[in-house]
Amino acid sequence: MFYTIDILGTIAFAISGVLVAMNKKMDLFGILIIAFVTAVGGGTLRDILIGQTPVGWMKDMTFTYVILGSAVFAVIVRNKINYLRTSLFLFDTIGIGLYTVIGVEKGLSADLHPIICIALGTMSACFGGVIRDILCNEIPVIFRKEIYATACILGGLSYFLIRKLPLESDFVFMIAGAIVILIRLLAVKFKIALPNIYKTE
Repeated sequence: MFYTIDILGTIAFAISGVLVAMNKKMDLFGILIIAFVTAVGGGTLRDILIGQTPVGWMKDMTFTYVILGSAVFAVIVRNKINYLRTSLFLFDTIGIGLYTVIGVEKGLSADLHPIICIALGTMSACFGGVIRDILCNEIPVIFRKEIYATACILGGLSYFLIRKLPLESDFVFMIAGAIVILIRLLAVKFKIALPNIYKTE
């Protein structure tokens, strides 16, 4: 289940990277690069921070094949998914939900404090998108007032609360990931955002 979630998160982030790159009118090489850094950026940071090197995607070529396949798929069906205004948002939201629980679990495997595990899960989920947005000359979503990293933090916190229940670990993964996704969806639907500290004219 853990490996499957990792693969699904990689697919979601790779497609979100492709959508951003295509919106920026990049060529095929640019699209592949953005897809790749979006998919593995957070996982790379996570593995480096816990001293797990070479990082995961370097030891398992499945991730490279999955990213390439996802990028090709997204380009081929771009006319069916690119016109949807919510496509990027949905794939990005799914990605952060899945990668949050992966990062938390990696932190637990490294015997880290729960707070550090939550921070690790948040970085794992958000950093790929940060790299994507910077390379595409956009202000990263995490630095705007949208509920993004906050959803990851709350999902990570819920992970530790749910673990106390008599549930199998697979269900804990799925529920915590779903909480991240649900919080992000509800925040956007109902326009819930962090307070704006700047005065409006």
